[in-house]
Amino acid sequence: MKKQTILFDLDDTLIYCNKFFDLVIEQFADLMEMWFHTYHIPVDEIKKKQSEIDLGRVLQSGFAPDHFPESFVDTYDFYTDLTGRPKLEEEVVRLLELGRSVYGHSIEPYPQMNETLSELQAQGHELHLYTGGDPAIQMRKVTEAGLDRYFDNRIHVARHKTAEFLESLIRSHQFDRKSTWMIGNSLRTDVIPALKTGIHAIFMPALQEWSFNNVEVDTEPQGAFFTLASLSEIPAAIQGYTQTEAPGA
Repeated sequence: MKKQTILFDLDDTLIYCNKFFDLVIEQFADLMEMWFHTYHIPVDEIKKKQSEIDLGRVLQSGFAPDHFPESFVDTYDFYTDLTGRPKLEEEVVRLLELGRSVYGHSIEPYPQMNETLSELQAQGHELHLYTGGDPAIQMRKVTEAGLDRYFDNRIHVARHKTAEFLESLIRSHQFDRKSTWMIGNSLRTDVIPALKTGIHAIFMPALQEWSFNNVEVDTEPQGAFFTLASLSEIPAAIQGYTQTEAPGA
């Protein structure tokens, strides 16, 4: 089998991420419900407002570590303005600390992460990590998860994971599009950019997804486009496709 270039997303593809954000959002909602209890604001409305604010920040300026905690404060400000309840500095500080706590959780790999990466590596494929977010935070995750051994210096971190950024990676590294794969859980930042740049895509739906990734795929694949349920299915899927496409197969 011809060597393939395989780009992996990090969060909710190789390691868990969204579930930790969901846990912190639940804590935020509990605080807000306690503080605004006399105003009878539904908890679901509070969560929806926070999600709208957070999504708006990401769409405008990409992934930055301050966006999430600031979305808590912005939501708090919205409801204090709406209800006339006094804004308290100690509550703002508490919300910022709560939001930032999500970046300090321990790393939890997805099942079969090491086995899958080891198998692909043993088959001679070139593995890259292509992730979005703050470089310092993402590299901490890489180190704690022990991913350096698979990706070495082939780690790419972007504030905005877009088709344009992916295209720049393909061109600068001279990837062969017919043997390059993007694997990730995000339709918006992994799958659609891969299809737009003419490389193969493997969609790994996250167990817990957020609204940012709920988009329609409107690009016709020029190569393979698979949806898989587990990391362990990836080597066989790639091998099966490359054997089918090989001359004389």
